[in-house]
Amino acid sequence: MPDPTTTSLLAILEFPDARLRTKATTIKDVTHTTAKLANDMLATMYEAPGIGLAATQVNVHERLIVCDVSEDKSAPLVLINPKVIEGAGTIDTQEGCLSVPGFYETVTRPEQIHVEAIDQNGNPFELEADGLLAVCIQHEIDHLDGKLFVDYLSPTKRQMIRKKLLKAQKYKL
Repeated sequence: MPDPTTTSLLAILEFPDARLRTKATTIKDVTHTTAKLANDMLATMYEAPGIGLAATQVNVHERLIVCDVSEDKSAPLVLINPKVIEGAGTIDTQEGCLSVPGFYETVTRPEQIHVEAIDQNGNPFELEADGLLAVCIQHEIDHLDGKLFVDYLSPTKRQMIRKKLLKAQKYKL
């Protein structure tokens, strides 16, 4: 769990912001700055509230995601340079996104995945995930590749969401 006395909340980019389409670069060295970013991302995700956040969503274009699908927010997961090695089965789930606020649509993804990543201490690890955690990890990795869940929707539905969010953003200003 991030320490609220040492974390800061980050601004989350919203669709259709072009920066969400930037492909993230590989993190070569896990540093104190990387660990601080992970903690800030966890704090931002919990505050939003959400269950996952990719660095791309906070305008940092490095391969780092955080997730916590537990009911009580007690299982934070940091994945640096995550890579899905294998997927199996399929699952249709209602997905939402902190960068596409207020919209939920059905997306089909592999139900189980095998992931390789590095933790915030620089240690490589592998993870078997299924269900909601598998969906969350895949959703966040998509962000690192410049892809959003709306890209799985029809062009008409994606355009409708884009227009509604642009209108809402205009009223925020």
